[in-house]
Amino acid sequence: MSKGGDIPVRVRQMRYEADTILSVEFETLDGRDLPEAAPGAHIDVALGAECRRSYSLTREITGGPSCTVAIHRDPKSRGGSAYVHETLRVGDKTVISRPKNNFPLFESADLSVLIAGGIGVTPILCMIRRLTADGRAWKLHYAARCRAAAAFCVELDALEKASGGKGKVHYHFDDEQNGALVDIASILAASPNAHFYCCGPEAMLAAYEKAARDVPREQVHVEYFSSSEEVARDGGFEVVLDRSGKTIVVEPGQTILDALIANGVHVPFSCAEGTCGTCETGVIEGRPDHRDMILTEEERAESKTMMVCCSGSKSARLVLDL
Repeated sequence: MSKGGDIPVRVRQMRYEADTILSVEFETLDGRDLPEAAPGAHIDVALGAECRRSYSLTREITGGPSCTVAIHRDPKSRGGSAYVHETLRVGDKTVISRPKNNFPLFESADLSVLIAGGIGVTPILCMIRRLTADGRAWKLHYAARCRAAAAFCVELDALEKASGGKGKVHYHFDDEQNGALVDIASILAASPNAHFYCCGPEAMLAAYEKAARDVPREQVHVEYFSSSEEVARDGGFEVVLDRSGKTIVVEPGQTILDALIANGVHVPFSCAEGTCGTCETGVIEGRPDHRDMILTEEERAESKTMMVCCSGSKSARLVLDL
């Protein structure tokens, strides 16, 4: 499943950061520098012959041949995290994509309030590194099942100390709070002029979105690393490829991506859940049924693009820029 622009790499180092979290450092095979990537960016990693997954960078890339991601061993893994924890080893070769960023940091904010749950701390850590280096004020609320499940605590504590009083880490461990959840509404209400960032499990993201309804949208930032919506299986419509004029029928039980692949049409994709943006495709005609976690409400209304891995159609015919 190699794609144009993929970068050949090898695994340089692997390290446990928590009970179920491994950090994996990749380096280019030829020693060339990787493309630059700002805080919040992610890469797609090829894991075996038929699997690609998106993982957030723990460090921004400003030069050099290496980058690092952190991966939680999901007990319901469909192949990605299980492969990393059980099969991938130092020295193994694979390919990664060029970095992409759907979760950028607004670096000039007077205060950044960051909320992380479990492995969702990965892009947040990258942001805190930048904020601390720039002397910006920040607060982190980091939730995990228990201390043993929380990654990067030593480094976060060091960043708090290095911030000169401008940064603060608040930990929330479920087993120490009698099961009480993080009060996201109170966190947002306490700093009405801040920029807010959240990355974590679906329940946390849903609570965050609900609490942020009255916050100006430009101050609200969210990263979905797992889709909270079912993959569309509507079917029963036609997709016309504008460049070739080819018409493809999307059958019941298929996604648009399924149908394209079955007909030999190459479309870049990774997560297959509408959370990474890799398969974003231009829409020329028709009404998509958007089910991704990338597009804004305004972008959905315009329907100039769609994520073909998960979205369906509200019209009997879609014309795509393919």
